[in-house]
Amino acid sequence: MLLKGCLHTHTTCSDGKLSPQEVANAYESRGYDFIAFTDHDYLLKPNYREICGQVKTNMIVFYGIELTVFVNGYIHVTKIEGDREVLHIFNHIGEYDFTPEQLLVRLAELEKMYPIDAVEITTKGFREMVFESLNIAYPKIASDDSHTHGGIGRAWIELDAKRGKDFIIQAIKKGKCWNCYI
Repeated sequence: MLLKGCLHTHTTCSDGKLSPQEVANAYESRGYDFIAFTDHDYLLKPNYREICGQVKTNMIVFYGIELTVFVNGYIHVTKIEGDREVLHIFNHIGEYDFTPEQLLVRLAELEKMYPIDAVEITTKGFREMVFESLNIAYPKIASDDSHTHGGIGRAWIELDAKRGKDFIIQAIKKGKCWNCYI
């Protein structure tokens, strides 16, 4: 089954401008099959899970958190939970103003701390060609990193998998997804 999704969204549970329900409505209206709420760890509201759990949608909704990690400076890693599987994504690698060589050094350090499964090669939903063509051992994914309504729908992944959290995560880990942009 062909599925369309975004694995990096922010809500009013941290620094986003839309509630989780508004985020879900916006993505669902654009034909998405799954999204991940990935609010920032240091801004996260204590009742985050409860608020997100009240969202009504036909999409698959993943719970995640964007972790702030210190590796020769601060970087972000998203941890997304499936039913049994967990996905770790090194976020928006073009946003740090690293050269490709500096990125590879940080990635090597990051691998010692987290089991990285994918690398996000977009910045706020825009293509980062230098990082898209970088030779790394991880699947490269596109995402919006949406914080506002205007940030929704710029970049997404598509994959052919059974409809279910763990099936989606497994397909991403195997690199069986492709990036799409408007």
